[in-house]
Amino acid sequence: MTLRGKGAGFLHLAGWTAVALLAAVLPAAAHPGHGPVTGLAAGMRHPLSGIDHLLAMIAVGLWAGLSGGRRGWLWPAAFVSSMIAGSIIGMFQAATMSVEPIILASVMVLGLATALSLRARLVVGGTLIAAFGLAHGYAHGTEMRHTADGLAFAAGFTITTAMLHMVGVLAAATLRQLRLDFVARFAGGGIVIAGIGLVLGV
Repeated sequence: MTLRGKGAGFLHLAGWTAVALLAAVLPAAAHPGHGPVTGLAAGMRHPLSGIDHLLAMIAVGLWAGLSGGRRGWLWPAAFVSSMIAGSIIGMFQAATMSVEPIILASVMVLGLATALSLRARLVVGGTLIAAFGLAHGYAHGTEMRHTADGLAFAAGFTITTAMLHMVGVLAAATLRQLRLDFVARFAGGGIVIAGIGLVLGV
């Protein structure tokens, strides 16, 4: 097997692994609301307990994976970094702002960008993703105000967020390698439809 063939085989395996991971986390997202905000394990479950968070994070990975190049890791890194910053703001800010409209918008915008396989500039796409990450992080942070182990909880949802991004990136990269980009684009369209359903309360 050539080096290229090995690379294709690895991507194929990674893609099926990503699909398996996605199948594993979807049942958790079927239950609305968030669980307790205490400890690492609770933090890791937290992003899976809200379908809006789950869809947005997977969409980031799918869009980054379809875009390729440095976008494949810089865009997810931008989301995670700004999410951490947002969680700190949300945890310590006295007044609470409503970021739910921004979170819902992130689902539809990122889903649409994936569906269209939008080729945004590295900085433009990264800035958009970072802005959405800030809103998601702020929402997490407001729920951490009354927990004694906020650091462990934050580490947990950061780990899960990065894993969800990885699922999207690996799936999209594998589909690109197999010339099946349209599957990832269809997934983006499904995310948009799900986002509309969330807005309408369906």
